[in-house]
Amino acid sequence: MSETASAKEDDETRAKRAEADAGGPHLEVRSLQKSFGETKVLRDVNMSIGRGHIAVIIGGSGAGKTTLLRILIGLERPSSGSVAISGQDIASMSDRELNVMRRKFGMVFQYSALLDSMNVLDNVAFPMREHTDLSEKEIRSKVTEKLNSLGLENVEKRFPSELSGGMRKRVALARALMLEPEVIMYDEPTSGLDPVTSRMVDDLIVDTRKKFGVTSVIISHDMVGALQIADEIYLLSKGEIVASGPPKELIHGTTSCSTNSCSRAG
Repeated sequence: MSETASAKEDDETRAKRAEADAGGPHLEVRSLQKSFGETKVLRDVNMSIGRGHIAVIIGGSGAGKTTLLRILIGLERPSSGSVAISGQDIASMSDRELNVMRRKFGMVFQYSALLDSMNVLDNVAFPMREHTDLSEKEIRSKVTEKLNSLGLENVEKRFPSELSGGMRKRVALARALMLEPEVIMYDEPTSGLDPVTSRMVDDLIVDTRKKFGVTSVIISHDMVGALQIADEIYLLSKGEIVASGPPKELIHGTTSCSTNSCSRAG
């Protein structure tokens, strides 16, 4: 690609992001802290994720990624701070309000978490059977439509054990999309996959953003994938965001860093 074409593409990307962000960040975390007894797991976490963006939270074992994910989807409450979706602070919501808000989230679990005793159709249909009053015919139609949109045709009767790793990820994503969420959370989506399949999953995440307009938040340890697909990367170490910014800024060392924390993260 020529420098002129590349510059034009960057300008178009920036314009689209500016338009998407006109109403403020889609997901915003401010001064988030979480303690279990005397143990501080998260310390002053701040994030601002634009609508339709792909944000990757990178960190090693014990960094606090799982706790942060549980707070973002409302399964844990922070000790202090806020988590706002489209300006609504879920940290201060009642349990009833939180149950309604959770409908805005879809979750793709590590290793897909498909139910082995159910075929693909029943796995993907599960959220709709639990949370809607649609007829079985309508549910089956929507399941088939979603599977087809993700490149999975005629797999409804297969069981998870009959699928490849990449196909299981697609089925799990179809299930996460069935209630038409605004935000998709991915928990270590490439964990346990070979490099080729990992990059296929990365492409799937990008394609899903394009097709469905969702905001994507990815918990990962895969820096290679993060640098390829993220709009923003947040590096979490010992419960703190020690560096954050677009991939290019992280690579060139021009991103924000908390005091003395970049050296600790390395």
